[in-house]
Amino acid sequence: QVHVVESGGGLVQAGGSLRLSCVASGRTFTIYGMGWYRQAPGREREFVARMLWPDSSTEYLDSVKGRFTISRDNAKDTVYLQMNSLKPEDTAIYYCATHTTLGGAIYWGQGTQVTVSS
Repeated sequence: QVHVVESGGGLVQAGGSLRLSCVASGRTFTIYGMGWYRQAPGREREFVARMLWPDSSTEYLDSVKGRFTISRDNAKDTVYLQMNSLKPEDTAIYYCATHTTLGGAIYWGQGTQVTVSS
C-alpha cells in the first residue's frame, strides 16, 4: 500500500505562484510514476502533469505548459508542482496520483485546494 499526502494549496491572486508538494510513503519501491490532477466544482477530474521514473519524462496539460513544472526529489519520495502565472481557471482541488506496480493500482491523496482570484 502507498499513502499519499498533498500540501501547498491556498488562495492567490491571478498572476501569482504556488508550489504544491506530494509525499508518498509505504511501499514506495513499487512507484513508477507520479502525477497531478485537478477537479473544479461541477467538472470532471482532469490530468495536469505527470512524471515517469525510468527517464524522468514529463507530460503536461496543454493549458498549463510553460506555467507549471513538475519535479521530483527521489530521496524523499516527493514530487512538486510549481505553478506560476496562475489564472482563475486554475482554481480546483489538486490531487496527487501515485502509479504503482501493485496490480497497476493508483493511489490518490486527499487533495489540496487552490483558489485563484481575479
